[in-house]
Amino acid sequence: MDRENQFVGESGAFLDAVEQASRAAPLDRPVLVIGERGTGKELIAERLHRLSRRWDGPLITLNCAALPETLIEAELFGHEAGAFTGATRARAGAFEEADGGTLFLDELATLSAAAQERLLRAVEYGEVSRIGSNTPINVDVRIVAATNENLPALVDREQFRADLLDRLSFEVITLPPLRVRERDILILADYFGRRMAVELDWPGWPGFGDRATDALEAHDWPGNVRELRNVVERAVYRWDAPNDPIDRIQLDPFDSPWAFPEPSAKSDEQQEETSGSAPAPAAPVTDDFKSAVEEYEKRLLETALERARFNQRQTAKALGLTYDQLRHALKRHELIG
Repeated sequence: MDRENQFVGESGAFLDAVEQASRAAPLDRPVLVIGERGTGKELIAERLHRLSRRWDGPLITLNCAALPETLIEAELFGHEAGAFTGATRARAGAFEEADGGTLFLDELATLSAAAQERLLRAVEYGEVSRIGSNTPINVDVRIVAATNENLPALVDREQFRADLLDRLSFEVITLPPLRVRERDILILADYFGRRMAVELDWPGWPGFGDRATDALEAHDWPGNVRELRNVVERAVYRWDAPNDPIDRIQLDPFDSPWAFPEPSAKSDEQQEETSGSAPAPAAPVTDDFKSAVEEYEKRLLETALERARFNQRQTAKALGLTYDQLRHALKRHELIG
């Protein structure tokens, strides 16, 4: 877990989830943490452990999706020497390592049917058996599990055991996605930006300009807090004027004029006709035709510049202009000095 992370935010939905975790922490019962990727499930698991009576015991994390099905049971329950090919010596599993503490099972929904059955017995009776052994080992472990899947729906489709879900769902904490934590977007952006500025030895924190702020607030954040952190840290380290507010945000790091084109049903001839053009921004709504045309042209130039990473020659090519024509347009709109 990234122990540098902290709970940052003040939206009601977020604080309710944190409070729910705080209330459940002292109880020695299983907890399920549900949420989209990047919402902070690992932080909630750590909070449940640190505020419990097991705080001085081990906190063992196992990502169930990171291991092939053939190894997940060995990682969970351990194995004896010779239990399978490559098992040259006995090894304790995650349950034994977490004895007296907390076992955090991330990506729970990816567990195989066999692993679910063994997990059910471990939760029900507090004992595990290593692969290759019939001798049960008593363990004192609290289970915290996390997933971004709809477990009741998986039960209905017979892809997850109903009895295991019953055992693990004493408390279910559902984390809100960042898009509903509107007040927290700029708070988190400021927090991650300040940390990155310190890491880069900037003299201070200049904050974000209006254009960057608008971009941050308008984005849907499908990757939630993890995506926001990457976007902000990338924007800070690319900014070359530490004393000026950051006003350039790249939401998609793969966006590039040299990126691989997406598959399209268009013919080769149609693709050649459109490949040199940049997508035009939406036209502003106004009753002043001249001002609308000027504003539209300026936004078109800004969009093309950003897509070409402010390479003016590439921008001119994308817009079908000569270099001199582009320079003239940029000066007219005061986009360059």
